[in-house]
Amino acid sequence: MAKFFGTNGIRGVFKDDLTLDFIHDMTLAIATYFKEGPILVGYDGRDSSPIIAKTVCSALNYCGLDCNNAGLVPTPCLEFAVKKLGYKGGIMITASHNPPQYNGIKPAAKDGVEISREDELVIEEIYLKKNWIKNPSKWGTTGIEEKAIDVYLEGIISQINSDNIKSKKFKIALDLGNGAQAVSAPLFCEKLGCEIFLVNEKIDGTFPGRGSEPTPQNLQELSKIVIENHADLGIAFDGDGDRSIFCDNNGEILTGDKSALVLSKHILQKTPQSTVVTCLNSGSNIETIAEETKSQVIRTKVGSVEVSRRMVPINALIGFEENGGFMFGPHNQVRDGCMTLGLMMDLLSSSESSLSQKIEELPSSFTTKDKVSCSSEKAKELIHTLKEEFPNSDTSDGIKISIDLKNWVMIRPSGTEPIIRIYAEAENQEKLDSLMSEYMEKAKSIITR
Repeated sequence: MAKFFGTNGIRGVFKDDLTLDFIHDMTLAIATYFKEGPILVGYDGRDSSPIIAKTVCSALNYCGLDCNNAGLVPTPCLEFAVKKLGYKGGIMITASHNPPQYNGIKPAAKDGVEISREDELVIEEIYLKKNWIKNPSKWGTTGIEEKAIDVYLEGIISQINSDNIKSKKFKIALDLGNGAQAVSAPLFCEKLGCEIFLVNEKIDGTFPGRGSEPTPQNLQELSKIVIENHADLGIAFDGDGDRSIFCDNNGEILTGDKSALVLSKHILQKTPQSTVVTCLNSGSNIETIAEETKSQVIRTKVGSVEVSRRMVPINALIGFEENGGFMFGPHNQVRDGCMTLGLMMDLLSSSESSLSQKIEELPSSFTTKDKVSCSSEKAKELIHTLKEEFPNSDTSDGIKISIDLKNWVMIRPSGTEPIIRIYAEAENQEKLDSLMSEYMEKAKSIITR
C-alpha cells in the first residue's frame, strides 16, 4: 500500500503535513525515478503553488535534471504538453478539488499520463531509503515553457469538427470556479466562435465563489446564467480543470455519469466496437449504451490513475469517472475538462437536438452519492464490519454490495480527504432514497461506536 500517494497524487495541508522539506525530498525521489530531463512543471491557482513550484524546480536541478516552468495551467494542459513537446516527464502542483489549505504534487510520465500505481511505490521506496541522485556531474537548469496552453488548445481543436461548431455560434456559460481553466477555457470558446458568459472567472486560491469542487448544490449561479441568457449549455470546472460538470439548456445540473453517458453514446456511434474503461462506482447504464455499438466496458478501482493506466495498453477510446472526469483516448488518456467541453460542443453541432433532449434519449438512471467525515482508522473498521456482514460482496476497492446489476451500494474511504464516500444506484428514485438512507445510517452507527 502506498504511504504518501493517494487516489490522485500526493496531497496534504501546506506547511502541516505538506512541508517544503517534504516536497523537496519527494521531488528528489521523483527526479531519480525520471532519471533524465527535461521535466515540465506547472501549477494551479492555489496561494502556495508558486512557492512549491520553486522548490520542485530547484530539487530537480539539484539532481542534475533540467526543467521548464509552464506557470499556471490546468492539469490536463500540463499533461498534454509533456507528451506533445517531448518532455521526459511532468510534475503538476495541485490539490484538485480539495479545500484551499491543501496542495499536492502529481507526476506525469513522458506519455502525458499519470504514473502507474507501481511507479508510485517505486518513488516512495526511493524517498524512504533516501536513495536519490547525489553529486550529479552537473546541476540542472530551469527555463520557461510558453507554448503549453497554445499546444493544448490546438490539440483539442484537432479532435473536433471546429467548422461545424463555429457555424452554430453557441452560447456557453463557464463557471471557472476561480480555478486553472480560467487561463484556457474562455480562450478555447472564443477560438470556436462562441458567445461566453463567465462565472467565478477570477483565479483565486481561496476559491471564494463556490469552492473548488463543482457539485449540484453549489452551481445555482451557473444554472441561473444559462436560463437568463438562453445558453446552449453551461459547464463548471474543478480547481485544476481536469473535471467538469455540465448544465443543460434548461438549467438542469447533470451528474458526471449522465454527461459521460451522453458523450459515450455520441462517440461510440461514430467509432463502434470500441472499449470504454470506467470505475466500479459508475452507473450500470454504460453497459447498455456500449452494447448498442458492440463495444465493451472494463471496470477498474476508483481513481483516474486506475482508469488512465488501464486505457493506455489497450488503446481504449473512452474512460470516465462518475465525478465528471472524462477521458478521450485519441487526445490523451487523462481527465480533461476542456476536451470534454469540446466533445459536448461537437455532439450538439452534429444534431438539431438540444442537450436536454439528448439526455431524455438516455435509458433512465437513478444514482447518487454522499460523504461522511471519518478517520482512516474508523474507515478501516467500517469496511471490515461490512465485509463480515456481506461476505459475497466485491471488496476490490472498499466494498460494493450488489442486490443486482441495477441496485447496489458502494462504500470506500477517500484517497484524498478524511472521509468515506457512499455511492448508490437503484431502479427507481424511491428505492434509491431508501438504499442511501439505510446505508448512511448503517455507516454512521458503525463509525460512532
